[in-house]
Formats: sequence, structure tokens, C-alpha cells
Amino acid sequence: MGLFDRVKRVVSANLNDLVSKAEDPEKILDQAIIEMQEDLVRLRQGVAQAIAAQKRTEKQYNDADNELNKWQRNAMLALQKGDENLARQALERKKSFTDTATSLKGSLDQQTTQVDSLKRSLMQLESKISEAKTKKDMLKARVRAAKAQEALEGMVTGMNTSGATAAFERMEEKVLMQEARAGAAGELAGADLESQFAKLEGSSAVDDELNALKAQMTLPGSGTASQPQLPEQTDSSQAQKKNSEPVDSELESLRKELDNM
Repeated sequence: MGLFDRVKRVVSANLNDLVSKAEDPEKILDQAIIEMQEDLVRLRQGVAQAIAAQKRTEKQYNDADNELNKWQRNAMLALQKGDENLARQALERKKSFTDTATSLKGSLDQQTTQVDSLKRSLMQLESKISEAKTKKDMLKARVRAAKAQEALEGMVTGMNTSGATAAFERMEEKVLMQEARAGAAGELAGADLESQFAKLEGSSAVDDELNALKAQMTLPGSGTASQPQLPEQTDSSQAQKKNSEPVDSELESLRKELDNM
């Protein structure tokens, strides 16, 4: 492979790549429909020209056929009148128009076949254009949907989800801390309130006991205060008193003896 062929291939590959990247499916589809419609216009013009030529040839053929029939009648008339020379001339003119009619008949048949083929091609192209328009609308809708999906995926890919997630986690942590502080403050407030009620209950018990003491110190009906009653001696004090009675009696005996001396 020569250097020129290699360069040509590289240039062609690069150009094809640039063209492929520059192709917009929607624009290409619209341009394809425009080109097909232009072909349809040219085909219609060709069909119209072919039909016009067919009609012209058909008219020429009919004229030639009428002329040969006319000279056929003239030849018969001349023979009926006994003029063979005139009949011969009429037949010669008839032959000329017969040759012309035969040639025109061949051309007319070809033109008729060509017109029929052009008409079928025209119908096929019209059907293709109609189908292409429907398919174009469908493909353009698919292209728009694909572009929208691609743009959406690009947005999702370009989003800084890690940063946003970290921000949410930080805010959640702050909310939890605030809730914890609020709960602690509530517990402290409840504990202080309970202590206040406990104090009230304690002061109420002291007041009740104080009132009971006042009632014991006050005699019923006199309004004067009396000495408070001492609490009863316990068993231990009574036991000590019993133990000290012999000693006391002995001490008293000694005292009496001293007095008598």
C-alpha cells in the first residue's frame, strides 16, 4: 500500500468520524424527507411529461390510422369507378400512413408501458414518503427521549451526592444533640420540681409534729402551759435503779450511825 493511499484512508476515516459526530438525527431525518419530496416532485414531472408524450403519440397514431382508412376507402371508390390508376395511388398513400401508424403504434406501446411503470414508481414513492414521515415522527420522539434521559443521567452523575449526604449527616447529628440537650433540660426541670415538692412534704411533716407537741404542752380547758412530760424510763434505767437500791440503803445506815455519835 502506497503512502498516498494510507493518507487518503486516514483522511477519509477522520472526515467520516467528524461527519458522524456532527450528524443530528432530527435534522438528518428532516433533510431525508425533504430530499424524498424533491424526488417525488421530479418523478411527478417526469410522469406528466411521459403522459403528455404518450397522448401526443396516441393522437399521431389515431391521425395516421384515420388517414390510412380514408385512403383505403378512396382506393375502393376508385376501383368502383373503374379507375385502377387512381386506386393504385390511393393504396400507395394508404401504405405510407400504414407504415407511419405502425411505427407510432410501437412508440405508443412503449410509452404506455413507461407511463404505467412511472405511475407505479410514483405511487411507491408516495407510500414511502408517508411511511417515512410516520417513522420520522416516531424516531424524533425516541431521539428526544434519549436526549432527555442522557441529560438526566448527566445531571445525576454530576451531582455531588457525597457532599450532600455528609451535610445531611451533620445536620442529623446536630438535631440529635439538640434533642439530647432538650431532654436533659427537661429531666433537670422535673428533678427540681420533685425536690420542691419533697421539701413541701418534709415541712408539712415537721409542722404536724410541732403542732402535736404544742397540743401536748397545752392542758385541755386551762389554756396554761404545763411541764412537758418526761418520757418513760427505759428498761435499762429501771435495771440500774434496782441495782443501786442496796447501796443507797447501806449509805443511809452509815449516815444514821454518824448522827448518833
